[in-house]
Amino acid sequence: MKTVTVGPNDAGQRLDKFLTKSFPNLPQSMMYKSIRKKDIKRNGRRCAISERLQKGDVLTLYLKDEFFQTEPEQFDFLKAPDRLNILYEDANILILDKQPGLLVHPDKTYHFDSLIARVQHYLYSRGEYRPEGENSFAPALVNRIDRNTGGLVMAAKNAEALRILDAKVRAREVKKWYLCVVCGTLEQKEDTLQAYLFKNEKQNRAFISARPQKGAKTIRTRYRVLAERGGFTLLEVELLTGRTHQIRAHFAFLGHPLAGDGKYGRNAVNKKTGFPYQALYSYKLKFQFTGGAGMLDYLNGREFKAKNIWFLDKFYRF
Repeated sequence: MKTVTVGPNDAGQRLDKFLTKSFPNLPQSMMYKSIRKKDIKRNGRRCAISERLQKGDVLTLYLKDEFFQTEPEQFDFLKAPDRLNILYEDANILILDKQPGLLVHPDKTYHFDSLIARVQHYLYSRGEYRPEGENSFAPALVNRIDRNTGGLVMAAKNAEALRILDAKVRAREVKKWYLCVVCGTLEQKEDTLQAYLFKNEKQNRAFISARPQKGAKTIRTRYRVLAERGGFTLLEVELLTGRTHQIRAHFAFLGHPLAGDGKYGRNAVNKKTGFPYQALYSYKLKFQFTGGAGMLDYLNGREFKAKNIWFLDKFYRF
């Protein structure tokens, strides 16, 4: 038997979602059967799968111990550094300036260092995150960028901040701008482009078409030319849709791949620039809430910019 008290970061979740995250060793079929048989109770009473949990609810699980995960001897995130480049921090969120080369989340080659692991280590070392006291929540990233792209990433310290920011990003009430260097010069100094993107998961590569294709998603990319140097162009780009590799693949499709881009670019040109990564940086974000944001209303209208973009000095010397 195990007893769990629902904390503030767990409130509002459906019962089945909470149990799935809290007890990964518990098969879903067993979970649903246990709820039906009243082997899982809420506040001593029978409960339904879809019930929304409230802070202070007590769940009692009359199940074998094998379904309950034991605490690890050491949390994996402690193996990552706790160093972060913090642009902004308050009690609810962090805005981080991620450098190229760092994963935001673990992948198949994970070696215990990622941006989210660093965030959790940082908050743990400050006493703001205690995983042993949480049932299902862990500090999380709100947006993500490619490993070799630098720029601003938001992290939520609590479940309510994560819920609000996730909703605002989906509603496009958090605006994001990028700086990039592309090969060649563009005829239009500013434009809004539309195309269709298909993601090949096996190749981890995006393919662009000018016409709709089966399985392809619409992409819209707005750009503005900022400067031209030595056959290269510095752009400010706003993503009106947020697809995987959208900027890199879209400009490559137009014949203007990003300088330094080993996947979509031109190797001969990349060698001349000396850029170790694609020249792409998520450099600015602004909170533009059109509706209420609850506990995060104070962020409305605020804008944040990265201070150091690694490729700008070299571009202006081209």
